[in-house]
Amino acid sequence: MNKRKNMAVVVCLAMCLGAQGQNEINVKSLAEGDLLFCVAENGNNITDVTTGLDGKQIDHVAIFHKDKGAAFALEAIHQGVCLTPIDSFMARRQTVVVAQLKDTTGVARSVERAKQFIGTPYDFNFMPSDSAMYCSELVQKCYRTPHGELVFNPIPMSFHDKTGKVTAYWKEYYGRQGLEVPEGKPGSNPGNLSRSEKIVVRGKLRQ
Repeated sequence: MNKRKNMAVVVCLAMCLGAQGQNEINVKSLAEGDLLFCVAENGNNITDVTTGLDGKQIDHVAIFHKDKGAAFALEAIHQGVCLTPIDSFMARRQTVVVAQLKDTTGVARSVERAKQFIGTPYDFNFMPSDSAMYCSELVQKCYRTPHGELVFNPIPMSFHDKTGKVTAYWKEYYGRQGLEVPEGKPGSNPGNLSRSEKIVVRGKLRQ
């Protein structure tokens, strides 16, 4: 009988967690520092070589920020690190998954740290230097605990497909600049961040 009760509890929890991930979140319920993961419905050269939460094709991440009552996505895009009005941000994507750190005690300071990079150029080569930033790098480097420790540690960068081979796209991408593909170099990607055990998924951002 106890086994049946325990099994029922496990099933119930699983259903609740699954339902949580399907919740629709409106902008008013977003919290400072929530992470906004963008899903590329048709996939692209980033999702070809990375893996997102529940197999989702996640190719971008931004930070939610409120300023004087206005809502923004703090993000690194091709124009550089900037504050994008949340409506404009949402108009670019059909699906945005909202996640929050399980421990939010250092989030406010992390957002302030990320804001210091506004105006920094976009890092088209995905290198570890702070002179330019790509989307997940902004999160990975700026989100820290109150003691200053990184919430998300760097991981080996991935430019290979499921067969383990670096794709032709990335070979050509770096080859045009006379560079080697930085496969395995320390870095980050939005798909990996979305799978972190340090966060909990709140649901899908309502358009």
